[in-house]
Amino acid sequence: MDRLTEMEAFANVVDQGGFTDAAKKMGISKSAVSKHVSSLEARLGARLLNRTTRRVSPTEIGLAYYDRARRVLNDAGEADALVTSMQSAPSGLLRISVATDFGVNHLSPVLSGFLAAYPDITVNMVLNNRYVELISEGFDVAVRIGELEDSTLRARKLTETVKRMVAAPTYIEKFGRPQKIDDLNEHKLLHYSSQSSGNVWKLTAPSGEKRQVRTAGWLSVNDGQSLLNAAVSGLGIAHLPSYLYSDALKSGEVVDAMPSLPDEVQGVYAVYPPGRFTQPKVRAFIDFLVDAFNEKGPMDW
Repeated sequence: MDRLTEMEAFANVVDQGGFTDAAKKMGISKSAVSKHVSSLEARLGARLLNRTTRRVSPTEIGLAYYDRARRVLNDAGEADALVTSMQSAPSGLLRISVATDFGVNHLSPVLSGFLAAYPDITVNMVLNNRYVELISEGFDVAVRIGELEDSTLRARKLTETVKRMVAAPTYIEKFGRPQKIDDLNEHKLLHYSSQSSGNVWKLTAPSGEKRQVRTAGWLSVNDGQSLLNAAVSGLGIAHLPSYLYSDALKSGEVVDAMPSLPDEVQGVYAVYPPGRFTQPKVRAFIDFLVDAFNEKGPMDW
């Protein structure tokens, strides 16, 4: 006989307090339940149940076996539910966290295609420039740029972007192009005010040396698009990712302010909570993003 069926019959007899109710629970005859339990006891070579005319109760060995058997049955049930869930059509509310600049410029434009492909999914996309706690704040997935902090979150790389300093040609004509990192102290810098590190640019010198530039800056704003607009208007030098400045660079509205510096390549990732399996809606969304950004980056934005 099937070992799991024997265990299930025994566990149900213990749970229900008798063969009759266990048979009703399993939808089989009382004699079939009895045969399953007898077969189990014969295979184990031990009496698991005390049987009287009025009640059935587990023996000491039977009680110990019941605890383990119930765990096995629960795990088997979860395994079945896992397969069913993973094969079900993606549906339900999907909560997404994404940085404002990337969300407005690149995620929002592709969402219509995702929703058209998965009409049973509804999306709540939250745009902000702070680090969100996915699990405690109830998010299903987040899109993050740059080096990922060590955590238990799972991550999948979507594409890459390049962070560089850009400025308008008119600015370069008026103030000159900085030749080395120390020259930036004499320039008008446009800072991103939401950085936890403050007005600090982390740069890599041509030698490979890691440098930090700390200046007050001429303008600080918590929006990358606004910084790009300021750079285009000639207000100063901005340190931005290519998914923001790529079009402006191609059109000549901005130029690379320090082309001698090495490219600062950053990954773009979808991060999501850990677990034994990924919800269909989350899996569908991440697969969609991988396909949507397949031809993007580092400079192809």
